[in-house]
Amino acid sequence: MIKKIFLLGSSGSIGVNTLNVVRKFRDKFEIVGLTVNSNSTLLIEQIKEFSPKVIVVGSKHLATELESKFGKEIKIFFGQEGLVEAAETLDYDIMVSALVGFAGLAPTISAINRGKRIALANKETLVVAGELINGMLSKYNSEIIPVDSEHSAIFQCLAGEKSDSIRKIILTASGGPFFNKSEEELEKVSIQDALNHPTWSMGNKITIDSATMMNKGLEVIEAKWLFNVPVSNIEVVIHPQSIIHSMVEFQDCSIKAQLSLPDMKIPIQYALSYPERFSNNIVNTDLTKISHLTFFKPNFDKFRCLKLAFEAIEAGGISPCILNAANEIAVEKFLSGKIRFLDIPGIIEKSLNKFKVGFELNLENLFECDKIVREFAYQI
Repeated sequence: MIKKIFLLGSSGSIGVNTLNVVRKFRDKFEIVGLTVNSNSTLLIEQIKEFSPKVIVVGSKHLATELESKFGKEIKIFFGQEGLVEAAETLDYDIMVSALVGFAGLAPTISAINRGKRIALANKETLVVAGELINGMLSKYNSEIIPVDSEHSAIFQCLAGEKSDSIRKIILTASGGPFFNKSEEELEKVSIQDALNHPTWSMGNKITIDSATMMNKGLEVIEAKWLFNVPVSNIEVVIHPQSIIHSMVEFQDCSIKAQLSLPDMKIPIQYALSYPERFSNNIVNTDLTKISHLTFFKPNFDKFRCLKLAFEAIEAGGISPCILNAANEIAVEKFLSGKIRFLDIPGIIEKSLNKFKVGFELNLENLFECDKIVREFAYQI
């Protein structure tokens, strides 16, 4: 039976790699929906190749432009409301949530309410609303299969294991482009420096998050909710080679690790094919050519964003939502040249201190909190 896929964020790196996987398995998967924000040129190419039934774009203007080109061949939605409507009405088996940031939350909730499987690459969904999302998954018999390489690795290591056998989850981090830089050198970091990741090819926002190590902080929060472990049982280690994508230590002191050369098509394919494994020739990992694997402790003083993420999830409640909203604005300001690289954690910390009380944890308040924190962070 061919699985129908609704792909959110088809122009980003995860989206493009998802389509690369689908190309190899046309007899297994069908693209029924695509979404982009503004990259109409790439979207038009994808429409011609995959013939989706529905597309969602960022603006009414772009929707009108595409309607004139494709007529009634495709149903076209736009904006956040369009994302939600498509998620609520389209016939699909798997939603691949590859949107970046808070924008991925609402359509993911819609998919959960319909009992769908979600291949989740949008970590902010669980960062902001993990406690609420877990309750909804159980209520509506929905499931999340992680796409991030680290969480996919943990998911695979836990196959066949009992949850009470876990002693510790070990998230690996490449260290980004500034692992060996001093704090003095970070004062002079340029936008281009921060976008020059040594291992992975990703979108700008995620690449900056990797440089600040906020990306790893968000993954810590995500791991807590995905695998139902206390934050005290989650450890981050720097692993520059990015061969071991994460590990699990069990109560008997044994450790399982998932290894491969860094290629996002591997965890994407597993999320789509789960519980099966399809044969492929994406990348061959020759251990004799790797020669060595190294591990280091992260410097929480140098990478303050990672420390702030741990503090936010320890505080619980609305704090991870505040952390995420402030970080998205801070990264946006850095990429537009309005602040320095080392100003990013300062904006986040001020936002956490400003709004750490006053919001009860529910979905309505999460959306309100996100809006208010963004406005505050933008003014700093």
